[in-house]
Amino acid sequence: MHKTSSRLLALLSLLQTHRDWSGEDLAGRLDITSRTVRRDIDRLRELGYRITTVKGPAGGYRLDAGTHMPPMLFDDGQAVALAVALQTSAADATVAEDATRALATLRQVMPSRLRHRIDLLRITAVPPPVARDAPQVDTHVLVELSRAIHAREELRFDYTLGPSTSVDDLRRVEPHHLVTRLNRWYLVAWDLDREDWRTFRVDRIRPRTPTGPRFTPRELPGGSVSAFITGRFRGNDGATTDWPCQGEVVLHLPAVEIAPFAQDGIVEELGPHHCRLTLGSWSWTGLAAAIGRFDTEIEVIGPPQLATACADLAARYARAARAAGPE
Repeated sequence: MHKTSSRLLALLSLLQTHRDWSGEDLAGRLDITSRTVRRDIDRLRELGYRITTVKGPAGGYRLDAGTHMPPMLFDDGQAVALAVALQTSAADATVAEDATRALATLRQVMPSRLRHRIDLLRITAVPPPVARDAPQVDTHVLVELSRAIHAREELRFDYTLGPSTSVDDLRRVEPHHLVTRLNRWYLVAWDLDREDWRTFRVDRIRPRTPTGPRFTPRELPGGSVSAFITGRFRGNDGATTDWPCQGEVVLHLPAVEIAPFAQDGIVEELGPHHCRLTLGSWSWTGLAAAIGRFDTEIEVIGPPQLATACADLAARYARAARAAGPE
């Protein structure tokens, strides 16, 4: 039974690479017969995974998204890594409660040997210093705004004008970008009634349904989200963004996980698993090192000096690792 479970896990890992697999390719990668592949595909379907059959000369299989979460299959290392990540997420007030509930659910279904290892983990995640008035943001609002942005649908919402008033203003906008800066979430949007660009505090937004018609995105002033946000907030909060070295990268993590640790950087959501980070430092090497601490895949957008600094830093670390290795 353990061998079958391990094989199903390996099969699922291959299908999750977002490509079509022929039965022969899967059989070859797993060192099993095509008949066993078909039988294992049927088992995964019974567990709730939507695996479609691809038409063509050789045929094949593709893993599609479903309407509900199927049972998850993790090996021991993945389960422990997930538990560590959930405990660390407790530092982010936006997802702390959900992370705690997810960890409890994960622990409940773990075998006793893994549960014991998880119980030995006592991780205290210390969040970075934040302003005393850092607002709490409803994750459901973040999801709804993100959905409207990616669907390019007009949005209506009630907007609270300030903390000292209960008066709400109805806004109709074309939502363009969801960003975070200095522990606050903002929606960058074209205000249809005022015919101008606006930034809205997400913690003051209450979306209305349904959303409006689709729209064609406009060109953002300044040429980038970073330039637009920097121009709007320059001097308003006492924080400087005039670093001598500033660069942009794409990180393979959700914006909500990067935001609490981005300090005065600007984080733009690109999708559920990617975000753009604009960050500054006193040197290119220092900037490369600061970006590397996020422990994820990095795509350098620019400028070239940042890419060069990343390469130099990687070579320096490689030399240090060789020097510390066994003789």
